[in-house]
Amino acid sequence: MKTWSETLEPTDFTATYKVSRMLYEERSSHQHVMLFENAIMGRVLVLDGIVQTTEKDEFIYHEMIVHVPVLAHGAARRVLIIGGGDGGALEELFKHQSIEHATLVDIDHKVIELSQRFLGTICGQAFADPRLDLVIADGRKFVSETEAHYDIVIVDSPDPIGPGAALFTTDFYRDCRRCLTPGGVLVTQNGVPFTQSEELRDSMTALKSIFADARCYLTNVPSYIGGTLALGWATDDDKLWQTPVEDLQDRFEHSAIATRYYTPALQSASFALPGFITELIVSC
Repeated sequence: MKTWSETLEPTDFTATYKVSRMLYEERSSHQHVMLFENAIMGRVLVLDGIVQTTEKDEFIYHEMIVHVPVLAHGAARRVLIIGGGDGGALEELFKHQSIEHATLVDIDHKVIELSQRFLGTICGQAFADPRLDLVIADGRKFVSETEAHYDIVIVDSPDPIGPGAALFTTDFYRDCRRCLTPGGVLVTQNGVPFTQSEELRDSMTALKSIFADARCYLTNVPSYIGGTLALGWATDDDKLWQTPVEDLQDRFEHSAIATRYYTPALQSASFALPGFITELIVSC
C-alpha cells in the first residue's frame, strides 16, 4: 500500500499516512492539491504538502473556529471567512439561523470544486445556502479593498507558506480590523505552539499592536502535527472572551445547533493557557 508523509515546517517532525486510494493530485494555479483516503482518517485534503482537514476530525476544528466567536458575540449577523475552501467552517456557521449573510473568500476555486465533489461530509450543502456570497479572490487583496463590514472575521487559512503567507501579516490584520463592526471579533488559525511557536508569537505580536485585546484559545485536532492547536482571538472589546458560561449556555440552547466537540463550558476553558504558551505570548 502506498504511503504519504507530511513534514511539519519548520521542523523535521513527520507523520505518515497509508493511502487507501488517491482521489486527486495535481497542481492548481496557486498550489499543489492532493486528496486521498485513509482507513482511519477518511478523506484527507492536503495543500502544498500540509494536511488541511480530514473527515474524521474536521468537526473539532470547524466547531471551535466558528461557534466560539459566534456565541461570544451574541448578536452576529454578518460574517467574513477568509480561506475555508473545504466548506467546513461555512457549514458550521450556517447552523446558526441568526446569521443573515456570509462572505467566503478563497483564492483557489479548485479546492472548493474538490470539496463539493469529494468532501460532502464536511461541507454539506453550505455552498448552496442563499446566505452565501462566494468570492474567488486573494483574501489579502479583498480585505484591503472591501467597504463591507462584518461582525466576525474568521481566517481559516493554511500555515504561512505558499498563498497562505499573506494572511499572517500586520497589514492584513489591520485591514481585518477595519472590516469589523464595533465590538466585532477576528479569529485566526495560528498553528501548533509546541512545534510552530514562531507562528503564534509573530501573529500575537502583530495583533496586539492593532487590537485592544489579543490572545488565543486552544483546541486539539489529531491530524495537526504536534498537539494542541492555537486559534488567535482579537477584538477591541476586552471582555468578550470572558462571556459568562451561563450566557454562552443560554445562547447555545437558543440556537438549537448540534455539536460533537463544542460545549459552552469548553469554550470558557479553552482560553486557559498552559504555562509555556503564556510565556511565549506574554512579551509580545
